Amino acid sequence: MMLPTNPNPWPLHEVQVVRDLARRVAGAAARPEMAAIVQRWRDVNALRRPDRAPVWCKPVLAWQEILPPSALVCSDEYLRGIERHFRQTLHKVELGDDTPIYGTFDVAPVFDVNPKNTWGVAIHHHSTGQDGGAWAFDPPLQTAADLDRLVMPAWQLNQTATDRQLNQVHDLLGDILPVVLACRPGFDNATIGTAAADLRGLQQIMLDMVDEPDLLHRLMAYLRDARLKWLDALEATGLLMPNITEPMLCSDPIGKPLCGRPATMANCWCAGNSQEFDAVSPAMWQEFCLDYQRPLFARFGLACYGCCENLARKIDGVLSIPNLRIFVCSAWTTLRVALEFVPAKYCIMWRQKATDVVMGDDHDRLRADLMDGACRLKGRPYQIVLRELQTLAGHPDRLHLWTRLAIAAAEKYA
Repeated sequence: MMLPTNPNPWPLHEVQVVRDLARRVAGAAARPEMAAIVQRWRDVNALRRPDRAPVWCKPVLAWQEILPPSALVCSDEYLRGIERHFRQTLHKVELGDDTPIYGTFDVAPVFDVNPKNTWGVAIHHHSTGQDGGAWAFDPPLQTAADLDRLVMPAWQLNQTATDRQLNQVHDLLGDILPVVLACRPGFDNATIGTAAADLRGLQQIMLDMVDEPDLLHRLMAYLRDARLKWLDALEATGLLMPNITEPMLCSDPIGKPLCGRPATMANCWCAGNSQEFDAVSPAMWQEFCLDYQRPLFARFGLACYGCCENLARKIDGVLSIPNLRIFVCSAWTTLRVALEFVPAKYCIMWRQKATDVVMGDDHDRLRADLMDGACRLKGRPYQIVLRELQTLAGHPDRLHLWTRLAIAAAEKYA
């Protein structure tokens, strides 16, 4: 997020709100149990046996119910973003899951992209206009000729904007939380199917695999090359930091010791998924998706594959990724199948089904399912993760309940 260009100072009462929250976050980061949380993630992702499996949830749109806009104090857009981030962090502390919290505040560098809309064509969706409401693709690439409109994007570090942002945030928070220029590559750098669906339409790329395979190959190659160019731009800054501190992929250092040199992607995690290709055969998935993801994974030290898709018939393909470390077993990938075909040299990210948590009232069944899965996973490196929560369906206590039950299961079958 860019800082405002208005030279006037932020409202003093809003600054005070943010600083008070920063002190609470700093206190949470200093708690002794925080070191145990970080170690838990590092152990499981290094295939060491942790004290128990880490447990983590991501509310996504459910944050709108947990922390509605009316709960925020700040009116300034940038301060409001920081306030929201701090309040979400403190809610996770109260929730008690394994969210690692560090005693610093990250500021991302500012990049200029040319063209400004990234692809040279504008992406639109037909929408109800309501947050969390239904929408449909409105893709700009309607014909093969439209692919000629695509432009290979270029990224350039905006040093002036980056320095301004760092200085302003340092003045705001630096005496409470050290401000860090965090030039990290993010995680989902091998997920290119989402952009393909935005540009061409999800239904259309299903048809293209049969009717227009050359067109789809051309589009996927373009998206692969654009992502590789983005990775090059990040490394060219000389500022890259390993992305090894966040939940799910928190880990030991990756690759060769830095010894004062800038990091490269070989020191980082790469995650990818194939949700847009969930319904196609393993052969079509490999031809039109995985083969274009492989050069992206190859740039990185470790890889994580999967999200909400069913990978049960595609396990061999996933395991063919040479640097794979984490196999994502979603609620649609049967745990029994994953345990049978995924060797113990991989960490299994056991994803929970959000509707079972927020829609159902059978808490005994939820407890039994968590216990059964943790029992099956005992002795294997695994994580218990609940993501993609679009709503709590009027049950604000459900994340607290799930967290308690998941931790209990992880402790029993540690």
